[in-house]
Amino acid sequence: MENKKKENKISLLLCSFISIFYLEILYKILVHNNIFKLSLINMLLFLVFFSLILAFIGHLFKNHQVNKITYIVLLSIISIWFSAQYVVKNYFDFYLSLSSFQIADQLGDFASKTVMEILRRLPGIILIFIPLILTIIFNKKINFKYQNGKDKLKLFIIILVSYGINLIGLNISKKDTYSPYNLYYKINDVSLNAESFGLLETFCIDTKRAIFGFDEELINVDNPLTDDNNEEEEKPKEYTYNNLDIDFDSLIASETNSKIKSMHEYFKNDTGTLQNEYTGFFKDKNLILFMAESFNEVAVKKEITPTLYKLVNSGFVFEDFYTPTIFSTIGGEFQELTGLYAAGTDILSKFRSGNIAFPQGVSTKFLEAGYTTYAYHNNSAYFQDRNKYLKSLGFTNFKACSTGLEKVINCNIWPRSDLEMINATVDEYINDDKFMVFYASNSGHSNYDGFNSNQMAKKNKEEYLASGLNYSERPATYLAAQMELDKALESLIKHLEEAGKLEDTVIALVGDHYPYDLHMNEINEMADYTKDDIVEVNHSNFILWNSNMETVNVSKVGSQIDVIPTIYNVFGINYDSRLFIGKDILSTEGGLAMFGNKSWVSDKGTYFTSEKKFVPKEGVEVEDDYVKKMNQIVLNKINMSRFIIENNYYSKVFK
Repeated sequence: MENKKKENKISLLLCSFISIFYLEILYKILVHNNIFKLSLINMLLFLVFFSLILAFIGHLFKNHQVNKITYIVLLSIISIWFSAQYVVKNYFDFYLSLSSFQIADQLGDFASKTVMEILRRLPGIILIFIPLILTIIFNKKINFKYQNGKDKLKLFIIILVSYGINLIGLNISKKDTYSPYNLYYKINDVSLNAESFGLLETFCIDTKRAIFGFDEELINVDNPLTDDNNEEEEKPKEYTYNNLDIDFDSLIASETNSKIKSMHEYFKNDTGTLQNEYTGFFKDKNLILFMAESFNEVAVKKEITPTLYKLVNSGFVFEDFYTPTIFSTIGGEFQELTGLYAAGTDILSKFRSGNIAFPQGVSTKFLEAGYTTYAYHNNSAYFQDRNKYLKSLGFTNFKACSTGLEKVINCNIWPRSDLEMINATVDEYINDDKFMVFYASNSGHSNYDGFNSNQMAKKNKEEYLASGLNYSERPATYLAAQMELDKALESLIKHLEEAGKLEDTVIALVGDHYPYDLHMNEINEMADYTKDDIVEVNHSNFILWNSNMETVNVSKVGSQIDVIPTIYNVFGINYDSRLFIGKDILSTEGGLAMFGNKSWVSDKGTYFTSEKKFVPKEGVEVEDDYVKKMNQIVLNKINMSRFIIENNYYSKVFK
């Protein structure tokens, strides 16, 4: 009778496979609402491999109770990892990886509302824990029997064979840029790995690369974006390139490091961008540059944000601009201020140290041009190490909460008032001959869980309600918070006008990321069209405005990394356009915006990496190899952004 009971017990291998398969599929549904955003064949192969490992461990010890406890502990850890990925991906819009803990304070900022975010996603988390719950309830029906040496050897051989089959399976298709083969061996992208292999294998890949290192290579390819692709008769020959006199040949000849040498060759072969009719358009004018917290085009409403509405729809109007959300605020600010792509949290960690040289940093270049420069932030100066990296960009006059700003504004509420920050600081620079100011705003920050959850939304509640707008509670909270930024800009313009400086001042503003604390249905509630959650959710505005100019409409694609090169061009700043990954949007080079999972938008269309789908713009035809070339261009730009920071490259060029 006892033998019969044992024979009727459920196979641990079957339980393991069903549990992991369930978790991987459920995760795709919860996060992407689409199970086809992954390579099912490769994921299934790796699921068999992990199921075999779990079963091996579950039969490892002679005491079946120890096997049972060990197995349940492992399944608990896996369930917690899936739950953490679910919450973080939904909130921050990036995947947890070992390197992401290098920006732990960004995650720590989220910790204060962890309970709320977990409760908000509790149904999904409960679903994630169902395999664990069922395993605990029916543990007596599962076979945790000890396996002898012969059985262990068989299972171990099967595990090795399974892994070998996985590697063979990677070779099914190598041609596509983001094929499973290339992702496994050549390309480092946590989000694409998760979509291709599942979370468990992604964790293993990430761990291996964190321990042993991983380097992507540059592949030379004709660039469909460069000026050289324009018809010769259309190229404005009267313009020169925005480049400095850098002797790359000498740098290449004297360099012994192969990586640095390849970077010299890359930038030597980049022609740079041509000057244009707007070069020096704002020469010698003042500049006030904003990084606006969670600002997005959905916040621009004539009824409640009239100043933003005016600035967005006059001056330079960039009609196809994006703020790619990559690693939250630090990623957006890095992209805006450096002209580089936020290629990883390890890169952002190095940037934050303040030890990376930026000879073409925004404050440094304006100081060279005879400006006084200032930076302000109505949050802690030490959060994300702004006190360090702003100094590396040339800002030595930085004031924030905890370094003086708390004396003149209320730093004891959350979020803090942009209006207070403007009113408390504008007199410090407004009478200078030429000034350049950077503001990192805070008013638009989450929470958006009702007017009382956000001090700025609470402050502007009555005014919002009087506007007649009728959005649901969380979008309404977001909009009411963004009203404080609008009032700050209104006050700034008034101060400039009263001081006689308005006509001689340019206001530039870009958001750090879309309001990812809101769900897509809530964002689309405020939008003029239905946005997807990869590309169009990041569609936004770049304000570049002067009261004394005619409106200029710009249809070319642009993104955060193009902000500083564009500003340098219109201010006539002497800089080398080759050494920025972003480019002057007003130049003749084609536009490009790159997103967190390597999807992209060009002037010719949109490519969705996960789906391997290119959607051309209406009336546009592209050559057969256009997408393949563009994918490699995007990879090169992302990798070069990484290499610049990893190797402190600018310090080697500007010795």
